[in-house]
Amino acid sequence: MITIISSAKTMTGASNVKAPPATTPRFIKEAKEIALYMIQFPAEELSRVLKINPGLAAGNYLRFQHFHSGDTPSLQALLAYTGVVFKNINPTDFSPGDFLFAQDSLRIASFCYGLLRPLDMIKPYRMEGDMKIPELGDGNLYAYWRDRQTDTLIHDVKQAGNTLVNLAAMDIQPAFRWQKAAEETRIITPGFKVWKGNKAQTIVIYAKMARGQMVRYIIKNRINNPEELKNFSWEGFGYNEELSGRDNWVFLQR
Repeated sequence: MITIISSAKTMTGASNVKAPPATTPRFIKEAKEIALYMIQFPAEELSRVLKINPGLAAGNYLRFQHFHSGDTPSLQALLAYTGVVFKNINPTDFSPGDFLFAQDSLRIASFCYGLLRPLDMIKPYRMEGDMKIPELGDGNLYAYWRDRQTDTLIHDVKQAGNTLVNLAAMDIQPAFRWQKAAEETRIITPGFKVWKGNKAQTIVIYAKMARGQMVRYIIKNRINNPEELKNFSWEGFGYNEELSGRDNWVFLQR
């Protein structure tokens, strides 16, 4: 069983957490090429293409300017991202065994680095899937990554029992040939809903927190059988058979 999550927009380049030896991203060549072309954008242009405020744009301008320097710190991906999902995975108390299980069973979708493993060393960046970099060809970064990483994802899933647990945001799907992945593997998509206005609705912040907590649950309990996910419980969220389909599982907050 492989679980996939989205990368986060917030990142750090340093951590006090001690993790096992790092690995090299499988698409490091592509990541360096993308970052090289990002150097050409002035901060004002980054603000526009990345849809961020001038302060964030200035910081990310410096990130890309120093991306290829050997002095720029790298960090394992699971520690580098600091968004809501990753805060709820909370790897600060992970044992070496937890990290190694995550390395085998968790994948992180990045628009800069492609499909990442948790121990892959990465540098801070900011990227959007709909961004176009003319030097990389026609289309945006969704198109750039689609054919490059789909077979890698399918291979990883098949090697791990042929089930993909999709805990990523929907916006990563166009970066893969998702239908091909669905035809060659089983994709289970957990959803997290709360009762609001007399119906079950998705509240984005709760969904992000619950995705992170489910990843943590998988890693801490060494789960390889997706059926065991139905036992997941956090802050009142629990599996609801009535609202769930065969591969679209609803976890409802009671």
